Amino acid sequence: RGLKTLKTGVMINGRRRDHGNERAYIDLYENAPIGGGMAKCNPLAYWTLEDCFDYAAKNKVPLHPSVERGYPSHGDAKDTIPIPEDGSVKFDLKSYSFSGKKEEWLNYASERKGRFVGLVNKDGSTKTECGIHVAGAEKTFDRDLWETGKSKVKELSKADAEKVTKAGKATLLVTYAPWCQFCQGMEAEFESFAEKYGDKIEIAKYRGDEDREFIQEAFKAKSFPTVSLIGADGSIQVLESEPSKRTVDGFKSFAGL
Repeated sequence: RGLKTLKTGVMINGRRRDHGNERAYIDLYENAPIGGGMAKCNPLAYWTLEDCFDYAAKNKVPLHPSVERGYPSHGDAKDTIPIPEDGSVKFDLKSYSFSGKKEEWLNYASERKGRFVGLVNKDGSTKTECGIHVAGAEKTFDRDLWETGKSKVKELSKADAEKVTKAGKATLLVTYAPWCQFCQGMEAEFESFAEKYGDKIEIAKYRGDEDREFIQEAFKAKSFPTVSLIGADGSIQVLESEPSKRTVDGFKSFAGL
């Protein structure tokens, strides 16, 4: 979403050929694909991991402290493990030297073995590549949620959203981002709620991913999705964030219907 928001034309990144098969043929520069997309600059394409550590040692470049804990590469904490798993290989940031069998990190495609553990792609294949580097990464969603003209959920403009707490009527509002998997996951339930109870309470949506400060102040929305009950008196209550609450019955109970 950052790429989309910034309308990025060129991405400078640290991909290297020795990362593995997915990157084995990258060049220093990659043109933007025909039909739109990003061009990429890969200044380290022909370096190896050992080159990176040698450069860091020579120039005293500060590295991420995780290398001292056995991680040659790191992503999300929940799906990244040391290589090897016993953490016997480390890179000391004081002496800029390895301990253990450094080949465990330096051999071709070994650096990223500890990444994406247990993760799969949509087609069921093992995940081995960052989403930001796959085709179409700058396209962060296929469609909007609760599409105008098809949905019973009312879309609020910024002007509408600024007035909703002063409208003098109760409103159940979802603040969302179309790329958010949890927003996508509750779309059907919220739509069903709107179909069943839209004649009893105003049910609306406001896209907030490009208006973070406003939604935090106006609707107490700190994450996506946030379901806020705005009272006729302008009071605001926020539904608990557990997915189990994001059901027709959960919305009904929260709205007091």
